[in-house]
Amino acid sequence: MNRLVKTLIYGGEMSLCVMDTTDLVNDAIDIHRLSPLSAAALGRGLTIASFMSSCMKNETDKLSVSVVGDGVGGTITVSGNSALDMRGSIDNPRAELPLRADGKLDVGGCVGRNGRLTVVKSLGLKEPYSGSCRLVSGEIAEDFAAYYLYSEQQPSAIALGVKIGKDYRCIGAGGVVIQALPGASENSISKAEEAMKHFANISSLIKEKSIEDIISGYFGKTAPIEEYSPHYKCLCSRGYIGGILKTMGRAELDDIVKEQGKITVNCEFCEKNYEFTEKDVDELFKG
Repeated sequence: MNRLVKTLIYGGEMSLCVMDTTDLVNDAIDIHRLSPLSAAALGRGLTIASFMSSCMKNETDKLSVSVVGDGVGGTITVSGNSALDMRGSIDNPRAELPLRADGKLDVGGCVGRNGRLTVVKSLGLKEPYSGSCRLVSGEIAEDFAAYYLYSEQQPSAIALGVKIGKDYRCIGAGGVVIQALPGASENSISKAEEAMKHFANISSLIKEKSIEDIISGYFGKTAPIEEYSPHYKCLCSRGYIGGILKTMGRAELDDIVKEQGKITVNCEFCEKNYEFTEKDVDELFKG
């Protein structure tokens, strides 16, 4: 089961979130038939987006994240909401690269080191909030730490990881996020920086230990404050897709049907195909 546990550390001066998203990554692997490299890249994106979604308070709040780099994987897109219905896609689901010198998957090469990370939050206001920053390394964790610092002025330490087994299944995925609260002391910030050194292999820790063991082992005993269960869930429907098609106009839809016999739309998040015939187009514009 996917779990996301939040608590406070260092006398309440810092917030801590530890996540296990192993099942979430395996759902993405099943849906998109991901290579290990693409699974690692998209899985990290799904993990940090789950954390960001858990910070939204209203039922109607929505989140969209895009990581556009120059790597072999292409663009990564992840969406979520306050219920932690998460879904995502990567342009090249079967991207491959040689392993790095340390034997790890080259996520930075998959994402690319030149590009931008953009976050759009729909929070019930007149206009959605949008923040963006340049990619730092393409490793996802460092990129989102930079986003939080420059776009939201929130100092954050982030570790993310996805471990893929020999059968191409995810055997450990998750992350750690530490954020400084207002008034946090330099001592607490230094302690957080030191603690983060233990999470270079966070996916292996998630595979071997429970979230509670990770928290108590590296931060001492602290009572969980909030717990969430992110899950992979696409919110597409025939009605939703039909509404999008309708915005294209009757003439354009008629031209597509005339040329191709029908309109086929593939959902990038769940790979489901929706087909609309001439009769279906007529139904869209009735009334």
